[in-house]
Amino acid sequence: MQHLRAASFAALFPCLLALLAGSPVAAQDVTLTSRDGDVTIAGDLLGFDGEFYRVDTIYGELTVDGSGVLCEGPGCPNLNAYVAEATLSGAPTMGRVLMPALIEAFALRQGLELSRENTSDIAFTYTLSDPEADEARGRFHIRLTNTDEGFADLLAGEADMVMSLREVTRAEAIRGREIGLGDLRDARRSRVLALDALVPLVSAGNPVTQITTPELAQVLSGEITDWTPLGGADAPIAVHLHDSTTGLGQATERQMLRGGATGFAGDARRHLNGESLSGAVAQDPFAIGVGSRSQKGLTFELALTGDCGFGMTATRRAVKTEDYPLTAPMFLYLPARRLPKMMREFLAFTREPAAQLVVRRAGFVDQLPEEIAIDDQGDRFANAVLRAGEDVSLEDLQRMVRLLSPLKRLTTTFRFEPGSTRLDAQSRANVESLARALESGFYDGRQLVFVGFSDGEGPASANQKIALRRADTVKEAVIRMAETAQLDRMSLETEAFGEAMPMACDDSEWGRRANRRVEIWMR
Repeated sequence: MQHLRAASFAALFPCLLALLAGSPVAAQDVTLTSRDGDVTIAGDLLGFDGEFYRVDTIYGELTVDGSGVLCEGPGCPNLNAYVAEATLSGAPTMGRVLMPALIEAFALRQGLELSRENTSDIAFTYTLSDPEADEARGRFHIRLTNTDEGFADLLAGEADMVMSLREVTRAEAIRGREIGLGDLRDARRSRVLALDALVPLVSAGNPVTQITTPELAQVLSGEITDWTPLGGADAPIAVHLHDSTTGLGQATERQMLRGGATGFAGDARRHLNGESLSGAVAQDPFAIGVGSRSQKGLTFELALTGDCGFGMTATRRAVKTEDYPLTAPMFLYLPARRLPKMMREFLAFTREPAAQLVVRRAGFVDQLPEEIAIDDQGDRFANAVLRAGEDVSLEDLQRMVRLLSPLKRLTTTFRFEPGSTRLDAQSRANVESLARALESGFYDGRQLVFVGFSDGEGPASANQKIALRRADTVKEAVIRMAETAQLDRMSLETEAFGEAMPMACDDSEWGRRANRRVEIWMR
């Protein structure tokens, strides 16, 4: 795609004049003429965002600054009555609650009135209007489909953004590049709006309160079919899962297969939404389901444990730090094209602290960094003493306590994809968030220490080196992204303690992944 900006428009006049001289332009739906009348471009109007025209011409697709041209023809927009519009398609979990809450808060911030029109059972439109002029300024069209359909709509040109509960697939990314949407796997093409988690759910009448991560994998794959070995009644287990066409269903499959499941039980009951899943589990004392933290309904969450005695539940802080292993980021995917100014302002708003408070009030986990004093982490340090590997000496633990005692832990934590040096999706969002904070000067005068930890597999000395490499990798990634930060105004350091502070048991991939992390400590 060629981009013709205002600053370069004049410089291209001679070339365009040479191309256009002596060749009459065929009548098409718009004709853009420079204000001095020297250059004329005709073509099919592909879009107008209130500032720029996108026109398909005989010279290719051009993006032209509207301030430098006059538009004539039936396709020309009414500049005085322009309304910014965007269509969002995808996960109902996001579209029913999260997006409406953010749009409402954005309208309030902008001083605009908000109205909603239901256009079908699965579609509605929010209109933002100027209360003084009584004129519409923007419209958000929301379609409640599922993650697969959201990407299909984007690829078909029927949506501008995708509400997704999973990362884009390789096939979707390839197709996106082919049709000019850019690389949807690029960090700039997506953002994490909020965090959720997958949790094992049972009814109030079920006596079981916890399950080991290997046991959960065996239940879901059909290897454990009765509640007796789990401490429950002598009764068969009824498994409930999200449908495989939904983003949560696909996230469940990905997470559970990583956790040791060989597949899902053939008689598992599938659900198209979280309300259906939690409702069915709540009514059956012998059911277990894997559902969303934000849609537990009247069910109860089982703690995830391991043979070593650790227990993990999806508390807000545990999800934010990814100490709970089954986190589920909520993505908004964007094509590589210019959105209307109001939509860009909305996207910028979603990163502000005010928007993160809206996220929390809507029942999801926000991404605002929190500082955790060491006095509030007694359980973590107790675990460090009780559960550290045999190769971790008292001297190692004392060194860790000496270094960390004067500091506070940020909830901003970094973890890597299984078997990879690539940060996972939530951690990539954390890199961007921390980089923006450094650029803004928020941490000027502060000391930030990137602290690496490992699982207990292998020799302690090797784990110590691996943990330090991970800490260096994260620090370098943040510095690369924080291009305008004045790094001399702060102290950025790295440290590592290997397997000295485990967060979970090493008896499953989930537990080992929770232990392999880079934390941020600061003062």
